[in-house]
Amino acid sequence: ALKAQLEPTPPPPPPKAAAKEDDNAESPDSDFICPRKENYSKWYNDLIRVADLAQTSPVRGCMVIKPWGMSLWDSIRTDLDKRVIEHGASNAYFPLLIPKSFLSKEAEHVEGFAKECAVVTHHRLKADPEGGGLIADPDA
Repeated sequence: ALKAQLEPTPPPPPPKAAAKEDDNAESPDSDFICPRKENYSKWYNDLIRVADLAQTSPVRGCMVIKPWGMSLWDSIRTDLDKRVIEHGASNAYFPLLIPKSFLSKEAEHVEGFAKECAVVTHHRLKADPEGGGLIADPDA
């Protein structure tokens, strides 16, 4: 029964006369969950959205994990930590920001995940003396 809820039969398409070019995409507010076999990535994102575990952030590529989603992550992490330790291994956390020079040393391996990397072009901001908001601090 649960599988049927998670992989519902897609609704029938609207009549051709009423169809528009952009009707192929589901509304971002829809409760429809794409079948996992059809598109795993979309199924996963639909599941996160419909279960209200996280939401997109105004920062491109980032998500805000909501309390229920964080609680699930904490449970998963606790279980994984226990399993790692039971097998005699140690956990490690890696930095969120990695200097470009470090990535350059491993350039041959970067290609597979390069799209997942964001580049920080400066590290300190200051108020624009001409009132234009924020600018990169030239003295930083």
